[in-house]
Amino acid sequence: MSSPPMDDRDGVIWYNGKLLPWREAKFHVLSHSLHYGNGVFEGLRIYNGKAFKLTEHSARLHKSANMLAYELPYSVAELDAATKLVIAENKLDSGYVRPIAWRGAEVIGVSAIGTKVHVAIAAFPWGAYYEQKAIKLVTSRWKRPSPESSPAGSKAAGLYIICTLAKDEALAAGAQDALMHDYKGRLSEATGANLFLLINGELHTPTTETILNGITRQTVMDLARRAGITVVEREIWPDELAKATEVFLTGTAVEVQPVGSIDGREYPVGPVTKKLQAEYAALVRS
Repeated sequence: MSSPPMDDRDGVIWYNGKLLPWREAKFHVLSHSLHYGNGVFEGLRIYNGKAFKLTEHSARLHKSANMLAYELPYSVAELDAATKLVIAENKLDSGYVRPIAWRGAEVIGVSAIGTKVHVAIAAFPWGAYYEQKAIKLVTSRWKRPSPESSPAGSKAAGLYIICTLAKDEALAAGAQDALMHDYKGRLSEATGANLFLLINGELHTPTTETILNGITRQTVMDLARRAGITVVEREIWPDELAKATEVFLTGTAVEVQPVGSIDGREYPVGPVTKKLQAEYAALVRS
């Protein structure tokens, strides 16, 4: 049975400081961010009725907006409170939260000066991101842009254009997601999750020059270090995939997700991946 479309559900959405019935949370077609991609958003998982690392996500929404040259009209504390309210009002013990901010319809030109900033927070049930225990990746023809061409540290809507293109092409090729390189040809990330390789017993992950420094990425790196595993952030090149004995992705939606193959090269779901999966699952529910 398929899920109902996202715009036709019961429940409430927090919208500019008020709770609105789900189907009434709408905005104008001439909103600036719809045309120019300068909306910013977040994603949080709900465990046991609570959003994991809520304040970190609220703070990052502010950071993303600031990187796109605007301020949110609600403080981090107000966003935290609104998120808790939406989770409670929708009676969610588990699920996903999507905060989003965007610039309004006051002007239509490229300049966003004079636009009003809007904020909404929705929360809804959402199970596993992938159905597979270990997923297949294929390398995408699309590359993460230079930090001189995009605000890489911002979770900006416009930066996901290439992610959608890359993921849809990967799905058409029979994989579950795409592995993206960056503008220099280095390993970067999947379309919505950070990349980790186990090489000679150490965890290696790309630097944050062209990727979002994921909150789950940081959490898993901390768990690994506590477990005595060396974590190395560095430039990683595609030929180094041959050296990896385990590969996994991290992200709020995917959590800790084993990768079983990349471009046909197979990887086992090994002990380090399993350990970090278990420790992350325990942490978010603690």
